[in-house]
Amino acid sequence: MKVLLDTHIAIWIAAGNPNASQKIKDIADDPENSLFISSAVIWEIAIMHGKGQLALHPLEARASFHQTGMIELPISIDHTLALTSLAQYPDHADPFDRIMIAQALYEAMPLLTADKKLWRYHQTLVIPA
Repeated sequence: MKVLLDTHIAIWIAAGNPNASQKIKDIADDPENSLFISSAVIWEIAIMHGKGQLALHPLEARASFHQTGMIELPISIDHTLALTSLAQYPDHADPFDRIMIAQALYEAMPLLTADKKLWRYHQTLVIPA
């Protein structure tokens, strides 16, 4: 199965975080699964790092993701157009989350996330971690 990883999930998997749920570990460890990261993941990490909110440097993150076998999913125009089909929620306007949801929808690839705000977007394509 192809699985798109939310930013925090990608970081947890690459770091071997012991706090990751069993579901995350099972998905990451299954050799039948292909793990994808959006370009938005590196973009989000770069912004957070630049603001001092995350010690992880985006170049280190990218190298770590590649070492873990994650595959980069570039953001395409089709992905950005898929944003128009997403519901608008007044309590959630995070552009990184929204583009990853749009990518998951367009690519028919589930998004693995622990962010409960994302679970409401598409019940069959968002995997609660």
